[in-house]
Amino acid sequence: MVAVPARSWRPYAAPAALLAAVTIAVAGIRALWPHHAAKQGAVTHPHAKVAHKPVRPARYYRVRAGDTLASIAVRTHVSVARIRSLNPNVEPTALFIGQRLRLG
Repeated sequence: MVAVPARSWRPYAAPAALLAAVTIAVAGIRALWPHHAAKQGAVTHPHAKVAHKPVRPARYYRVRAGDTLASIAVRTHVSVARIRSLNPNVEPTALFIGQRLRLG
């Protein structure tokens, strides 16, 4: 019989316990969500959101006295062509004070 020092297992107790806990957690997750394994071996969360392009809220500008499409474009850093494409019903030569223009 070979004598084993009594303290030889202690350095490995914490890593072994952590490994056992993680293994049990993974097994539990797979048991709860059998559909969890995605196609082609990739594992994703069933409620994970797909990365989409972030939706920015629409920006608007309220026309002031003396404004033109060019001055609005310079002030807001949006091209005149973009302002006209977002506001097809607006007559560029007849802007009204208080009129709301979409910028993006």
